[in-house]
Amino acid sequence: MARSTFIFTSESVSEGHPDKVSDQISDAVVDLFLAKDPEARVACETLTTTNRVVLAGEVRGRGMIDTEGNWEPGAQEEIQAAVRATVKRIGYEQGGFHWQNLVFENHLHPQSPDIARGVDASGNKDEGAGDQGIMFGYATDETPDLMPATLYYAHRILERMATDRHSGKAPFLEPDSKSQVTLAYENEVPVRATALVVSTQHKPDYFAPDGVGGDAAKYAELRAYVMGVFHDILPAGFITAETVIHINPTGKFEVGGPDGDAGLTGRKIIVDTYGGASPHGGGAFSGKDPTKVDRSAAYITRYLAKNIVAAGLARRCTIQLSYAIGIAEPLSIHVDLHGTGTVAEERLEQVLMQGDLVRLTPKGIRTHLGLNRPIYQRTAAYGHFGRKPDADGGFSWEKLDLVEKLKAAV
Repeated sequence: MARSTFIFTSESVSEGHPDKVSDQISDAVVDLFLAKDPEARVACETLTTTNRVVLAGEVRGRGMIDTEGNWEPGAQEEIQAAVRATVKRIGYEQGGFHWQNLVFENHLHPQSPDIARGVDASGNKDEGAGDQGIMFGYATDETPDLMPATLYYAHRILERMATDRHSGKAPFLEPDSKSQVTLAYENEVPVRATALVVSTQHKPDYFAPDGVGGDAAKYAELRAYVMGVFHDILPAGFITAETVIHINPTGKFEVGGPDGDAGLTGRKIIVDTYGGASPHGGGAFSGKDPTKVDRSAAYITRYLAKNIVAAGLARRCTIQLSYAIGIAEPLSIHVDLHGTGTVAEERLEQVLMQGDLVRLTPKGIRTHLGLNRPIYQRTAAYGHFGRKPDADGGFSWEKLDLVEKLKAAV
């Protein structure tokens, strides 16, 4: 039986974290290809380090690479422009990482024909999965967006700080930051914060005097600002006299972003998903077009789990799917309602595998959620889940349009 009283922690990282810079660049490349060719294939990895961005991976798409595998005129320049625009939007204009001055290397090359052979539809063969693997989706009624509360608040803290940095309300902030939220649960409900942590890159001197630098008044200003964000984001009463709070616990954080630590695509998969509250299949999302089930199947399992919870069929739901490369239909489905369900898990598995609500093939998923469009860069910071659906189809996996159909089906 699940514990009802416990303490749990999740972390988030900002758009300026080096790994998140890499994720956003990789997804900018995905969006660029999909904008020109909805059937484009992209697997783009990004390395960021001191004043350097390096791309590697496999791509295919009309308007970017011709049938002989050659770059179309201007295509590589478009990729470089998208990279620099991403870094500029995040706000990096520092000596160690500057959108205009960074060295850019593009090592993308045409997709392997062996992979294309397994994925592409042909004759009577349906489009196959882009790789083998397992994918998980999760939902919980802890928050209005049906996300784990610890991760939900960790994301919202950093989103607020980024908004204030961009608007000029908090001009002492720089792009790189991390948050961590620890909550106490009673009867499986979050009731208070036991610990809150923020480490944020800052302008010069916004740290406690150490004999070499620092300014006590500026340091107090930064701390007061972050405390205000905590109180604005956390529910009333969650922060108590016993809450342990750490703000820039190392004391100084001036050098950050890719200049302070190299970044790679796909290293923040727990931040991207459920903050550790759910299993993870291991596959990253960013840099991959939606034929890759690492991405699209993770989106559909979140969609199904969220609709199950919203339908009142459970208070918590985890769904696992598995696939084989080149094979269209999933090999298995597993539903776990964590003892909170009002319907048998086996019944839900039967209903979902039948495919009447959503066909769980790569093409069926992409069609149902409208994934063949340039909607991915916005997912690459502050979580792929628990976001509001956009008018242009972004975050379509967060819609609650299956609720009544699920109720009727079970």
